[in-house]
Amino acid sequence: MNLAKAILFSLIFSSICTAQDIVQLKNISDTILNTKRTLQVPDPLNAIKTMQKLFPGKLYNLSDHNTFISWNCKSCKPVAYNDVNGVEGDQMFPYTRGVATRILGNIDYKDSKNNQFKLLFFNHSDYDEDGLQTSRFSGGLVGVAKFAKNDKSWIMRSFQPAVAAFGSFAQAPSPKLIEIGEDQYAFTLLHVNGGAGGPFEGILYLVAGFEGKYQPIMEVYDYQLTNVASVEWSGSYTVVNDNTKKHFRDIIIKTKGSFDKAAQANDEFEVNLPQEIAAMAKTKKQFNFEIEKHFSFKGKLYKMTDKPIVKFSNVK
Repeated sequence: MNLAKAILFSLIFSSICTAQDIVQLKNISDTILNTKRTLQVPDPLNAIKTMQKLFPGKLYNLSDHNTFISWNCKSCKPVAYNDVNGVEGDQMFPYTRGVATRILGNIDYKDSKNNQFKLLFFNHSDYDEDGLQTSRFSGGLVGVAKFAKNDKSWIMRSFQPAVAAFGSFAQAPSPKLIEIGEDQYAFTLLHVNGGAGGPFEGILYLVAGFEGKYQPIMEVYDYQLTNVASVEWSGSYTVVNDNTKKHFRDIIIKTKGSFDKAAQANDEFEVNLPQEIAAMAKTKKQFNFEIEKHFSFKGKLYKMTDKPIVKFSNVK
C-alpha cells in the first residue's frame, strides 16, 4: 500500500470510528408523553428496563456508570417547565435537539394498610453527542412514575414525564421521601448551585401530588451554604405530627451554622447572610447559630408562619 492510499484508509477508518462514538438518537412517538399511559411490569421491577418501556429510545451504557436512553420526538410539541436556577429561563421539553433520560431515583414505601408502592424518578437533559451533561446553570428536568405492587407485578398508577428542573450541570439532586400526612407521601430535593469558586447555596424544595399532578409546594431559601471560609450552615426538616392535621401537616425547618469574622479575609466573594444573623455578624467576632422556621400549608403552598426563632451560642 502506497503512502496516499494509507493516508486515505486512515482517514476513512478514523471517520467511521468517530461516527460510532457519537451518541445516536432514536425517534419515538409522541404517545410517550401521555400521562394516562398504562404499564405493568414483573416483580422485581427493573428500573432500566422500565425506563426503556416509558422512553423507548436507544440505550447507552458508557463508562463511569453513565447509563441513559437517547431519544427525540419529532412529532412532540415542546412544553415549558420551570428551571429553578432562573438563569437560562424555562426548559422546553422535549428538547428539539433530542433528550438523554437517566434513572434519578428508585424509592419503595408502604402505606398504613401495608400496600407497597414505588416511585421511579427520571432525569432529562439536553442531547449531547458525547453522552455528557453540561451547563452549570441548567438543572436536570425531573420526571416521575408511581407504581403499586399487585401480587407478582407492578402497575403504574401515575406518570408525569416532567415536573421541573433542579440542580446544576443538567443533573437533578436525589429525591428524598417524606410523609407529610396520613398515607400522604411527597419528596424533597436539595437544589445546590453557585458560581465557580463562590458560595454554593442550597434551597430546599418539597414536591407533592396536588391538583392532579406533582408540583413544588414549598421553597426554603438559606437552607444550606458551603464553600465559604467565614460562614456555613446546613438545614434539616421535621414533619409535625400532633394529630391536628390529617394531610399537609406543618413542617419545621432548623438551620444550624457558624460565623467567624476573622475568616472573612479568606472569602473570595461576599456572602448575603440570613437577615436573622446579619446584625449579630456586624458586632461580634464569632458565634454559632440555630434558626427555626415554621411552615404551614396555605391554599396551594407552604408558607412560613410567625417569626423565626433564633438562638446564638459561643458568642465572642
